[in-house]
Amino acid sequence: MTIFKEKLGEEYLTTSEVKALLEEVEAERAADEEREVRYELARAIEHVNRFAFLDPEESRALAEELVELETVDEKTAFKIADLLPQSRDELRAVYAQQRYALSGDELDEILNVVAKYA
Repeated sequence: MTIFKEKLGEEYLTTSEVKALLEEVEAERAADEEREVRYELARAIEHVNRFAFLDPEESRALAEELVELETVDEKTAFKIADLLPQSRDELRAVYAQQRYALSGDELDEILNVVAKYA
């Protein structure tokens, strides 16, 4: 017997937004002394604490501004908002999996948007 799960929805979140959500979960677990924080949750909290650089509103605004550029799709915008690349080489690494390469001007346009937030 195979059990299939139905995907109800999908939404991209930045690491900063996930951090805020996990802080709520952590506080909820801390309030109940009988519930312990599972290993996976503790690792996720540790990860977001280490890699969330912006506050949730700033990271969401950055991702939305990046999506407005015609060279950036939604998935890539959220990846850029999480990584905050500072150079063309770092940004090219984000686009390494794509089937196309961006010109220097397109890379600079993206980096200029990131520089406003970083």
